[in-house]
Amino acid sequence: MAGDVLHINPATVAAPGGHYSHAVRAKDFVFISGQLPIALDGTKLNEATFEQQAQQALDNVAQALAASGSSIAALTQVRIYVTDIKSWPAFDAIYAAWAGSIRPARAVVPVPELHYGFKIEVEAVAMNLTAYPSRHPRHRQPRVGDADRSTQVRSESKDIRRAKTELQRRRAR
Repeated sequence: MAGDVLHINPATVAAPGGHYSHAVRAKDFVFISGQLPIALDGTKLNEATFEQQAQQALDNVAQALAASGSSIAALTQVRIYVTDIKSWPAFDAIYAAWAGSIRPARAVVPVPELHYGFKIEVEAVAMNLTAYPSRHPRHRQPRVGDADRSTQVRSESKDIRRAKTELQRRRAR
């Protein structure tokens, strides 16, 4: 059982400030602890703008996901705590650029205050892509030759369509 749970503190994120792990990989899932806007060198961005804090917190989430064998594309749920709900539109724009076409379940929760006077904290849950990589082909890392393979598939599809059209034409005669 203990081997099924892995506690991860990536070198790409500042060391945890308490008794917790930045990420925990357990069977099919990766759980990302609440990420605050703290730079890799430990600098607390509590005096930065909301937008800068949001970007740093999201960057920390992405780093923890990557170190845990997951990715933004594998996110299943994201929870965001903000000290001012009026910041929601700004956050939504930053989040949309960060997440791209991925749309996991999400909650934005207004809170009265956060540790160190931060304006935002982000936690997440994602699929563990190392558990069943073949089940999640859209999440796998591109390999050398993928572009060539995709061109080859498109070319083969055209050949198949041409052959089917020719066969239908012959049958119609």
